[in-house]
Order: sequence, then C-alpha cells, then structure tokens
Amino acid sequence: MLVDGDFPIPDSFSAGGLRLELLGPRHNEADHAAWTSSIDHIRSTPGFDRGWPPAAGMTLAENLADLESHADRSARRVDFAYSVIEAATGDVVGCVYFKPTAVAGEVRATSWVSATHAHLDGPLTGIVGAWLRESWPFEVVHYRDRHTPVTFRGNPT
Repeated sequence: MLVDGDFPIPDSFSAGGLRLELLGPRHNEADHAAWTSSIDHIRSTPGFDRGWPPAAGMTLAENLADLESHADRSARRVDFAYSVIEAATGDVVGCVYFKPTAVAGEVRATSWVSATHAHLDGPLTGIVGAWLRESWPFEVVHYRDRHTPVTFRGNPT
C-alpha cells in the first residue's frame, strides 16, 4: 500500500481553477478525448517517455478498462490517479499519478496536460506539489514538470 488504511484518501481537491478527481470510469470519454488529441505532447512530458500513451491510441473500450484498473489500484491504495478538470469549463485537461518508489515513505508524482492546455504544466505542478506537501503523509516527494525536477521533504500528517 502506498498509504496506510488510516489515511483518508481525498476523492477530489480544488485549487487554482483546477479540480482533481480520483480517476475512474465516469471520466472515460473526456479522458480519452484529452489524451488522444495530445499523444506527442504527452510523450514529450517527463515521465511519459516509456510508451504511454500508445502512439496508435486506444479504443474507448480499452481506455475504459485502463480507467477501471486505475480506480481499482486507488481503492486498494497501491497508487493513485486523478483526473485534472478545468473548473470553469468542466473539461478534462490532464491527469496526475502518485506511484510508490522503492523507498518506504516516498512517492513519485507525474502529470500531463493536453496540448491545448500546455500553459497549465507549471501551475499544475505547483498545485499538486503543495497538496502533496500539506495534505498527504509522504516524507519525500519526487515530481518532475517539463522544466525542473522537484524533490522535497513533506510535512507528514
């Protein structure tokens, strides 16, 4: 488990005009549209240069299976995935992932935004970094945006 069973997993978080919601099947069509329109852009984002998203894309049914897998892993506290939604429009503009490292108490965060929302890369990193530091129980967070690796010691709750 990435976090112990006593830690209340947030279903959502809002800041800076963005809302993060635990990723799940309800996001299928909007998530699929966001990433399939931005495959090259996402693949140029640090942390996404290992074959995801697939260059040929996925069908909507394949994407649904992927989102069901994310929801299952979040429910089991293995790792966490959040859909990034622009609050003003309700549009899915990206995703954020929290995955364990080989060291207990550490987490690796990655995020992507669609090509049409590339200007949100930096702000999203700041929002997620602050959220991880202030509200999650990780001792060390590794997070890389397009420009700078960010590693910090958290404020365990």
